[in-house]
Amino acid sequence: MATVASSCTSLTWDYITFFVFVIVSTLIPLWGRFFGRKEKTKAEYVFGMGTISVGAMMLSIARGTLGVRSLLGYPSELFYRGSAMWETLYGMVTAYPIVCYVFIPVYFNLGITSVYQYLDLRFNSRLVRCLASGTYVVRALLILGVTLYTPAVALNTVVGVPYWASLLLITVTTITFNLLGGLKAAITADVIQGVTMILLMIAIVIQSMVNVWSVEKIVTVPAEEGRLTFFDFTGDPTIRVDTTSAWLGQLFMSLSIFGCQQSFVQRYLSMGSFQEIQRTIMTNVPIIIILFTLVWVVGMGIFSVYVDCDPLAAGFISKIDEIAAFFVQDKFSYLPGFLGLFMGSLLNGALTLNVSNINAAATVTWEDFLAPLPYFKDTRDKKQLRMIRVIGAVYGVIVMGIGFAVGLLSGVIESSMLMTSATSGPLLGVFLLAMLVPVCNWKGAASGMIISHIVTLWITFGGLTIDNETPLLPTSVEGCNNETFSNGIIKRSESWMASSIAITDDFDDLPLNSTNITRGFPENLYAISYMYYSLIGTFITMLVGTVVSYVTSDREADAYDQRLLYSVVYKLSHAWPGEERYYVNNPKIKAKSVKNLEGQCNGAFDEKPKGKV
Repeated sequence: MATVASSCTSLTWDYITFFVFVIVSTLIPLWGRFFGRKEKTKAEYVFGMGTISVGAMMLSIARGTLGVRSLLGYPSELFYRGSAMWETLYGMVTAYPIVCYVFIPVYFNLGITSVYQYLDLRFNSRLVRCLASGTYVVRALLILGVTLYTPAVALNTVVGVPYWASLLLITVTTITFNLLGGLKAAITADVIQGVTMILLMIAIVIQSMVNVWSVEKIVTVPAEEGRLTFFDFTGDPTIRVDTTSAWLGQLFMSLSIFGCQQSFVQRYLSMGSFQEIQRTIMTNVPIIIILFTLVWVVGMGIFSVYVDCDPLAAGFISKIDEIAAFFVQDKFSYLPGFLGLFMGSLLNGALTLNVSNINAAATVTWEDFLAPLPYFKDTRDKKQLRMIRVIGAVYGVIVMGIGFAVGLLSGVIESSMLMTSATSGPLLGVFLLAMLVPVCNWKGAASGMIISHIVTLWITFGGLTIDNETPLLPTSVEGCNNETFSNGIIKRSESWMASSIAITDDFDDLPLNSTNITRGFPENLYAISYMYYSLIGTFITMLVGTVVSYVTSDREADAYDQRLLYSVVYKLSHAWPGEERYYVNNPKIKAKSVKNLEGQCNGAFDEKPKGKV
């Protein structure tokens, strides 16, 4: 066990609070399993079948958007790098209406369980469907491994919970959720976590104001120290993040996540009508703005308190992401159990994301890889439900293994980040081809995805071969004294987990300005900010996919149901020059019976095919 920053005897109430919170927040979502109506069908398990309120769904989507790292990552980002990443909010907000009015109208009335079924219907190709769903499953598992790693390290270094115990606890609870619960249980856990996180953030902001004896200083101090810089249009694609890359990069990343990722689409399709989805998604915009801003205000408050005594430079923490946890440990020492609640929230946050994403990955695996096999043909619904639960349990164990690997091999973290950036573009690109490019066929879609994956992986891995380090903003230790931190706070010793991660706190060794380095090709390509990877991947997928489809087009072989196109594109296609496309009625499309759908989706689902049948 690592030496924590305060004595173990002072953490008694924190241990108690931590375990009580984790146990209670686990049992409440599963209450209905024992005392309420149980999920008996696959549809009830996967979608909740109308038993989930709009408010719970909104908070669950918001939680999934912010992720488990928000409470640790964004405050440290502002403290040591400034507010540039704050402007990714522009991309998130822009993505929501696009998903609502372009993606969801296409998905909603198709009667699909996996979002990647849509690609199979559109292109009549198992290859395209498996490329997309396989990309999602691999990415999801790697990201979940890192998701487990984040709170496990914090619990190990701050509270003293052994690393293996945190991973095992989350994994066992995740498997329990998937075996006993389903989407409804996952969303209930999301609500508990979301409410707890909001209350914790508000408490941290209030405590910051108390410590600096001012509300105004929460804003003025970070601004004076160069932490609040907005609308910085540098025009340099090699800058880690500026306003342009924050908006464009996050827009394409968010479209890929919100519009093409099973864990989000599964939530949309669990609702009963398009109006309900529309209301939920668009109401979520101000919620995301408030919650996302609140996380950054937490960072502003923490910075204003430690402006003259940086705990990292002073040796009290070993990683920048520990600053928020250290603040809670330091400034809430007078409130027994608060640190335990904070760390329990981190663990529960990892748990809820783990549950919902494993649920989604298991559903995709069954629907896209196993169900089409001859052996599983005509499998009864209850057996399908059992299979999804078993797959989810297996994935839970795999994610735990990845979590251990992340702690032992620092390269695994980089690999998961590379996978995320490299797959978002190709995945979004193939869905845009399907919805917005009538001429696109399976050959173009598959070629676009494969070539885009190759190019984006090449750029991403190439970026590791060049020196493109971004320096941290300067901090001060001039104000450090015996009264800076609360009694009992001591400098920690390095644990085996911390020693496996290279921490740079010698700012003089960092390059002063990476943009002044002269590079040739391909180094100048490698130097492009990772914020642009999703945009590059999307563009390549759509360009290659369109060209290949045009060259290899076959009027009858490429025919598909017109309901699989975005309705506006379908109507506009009649005005395009050339021969009218050939459409067919697809009997595999089993439309939902939903009231009041007409008019909300531009009539896309009620029209008869206007092409030749």
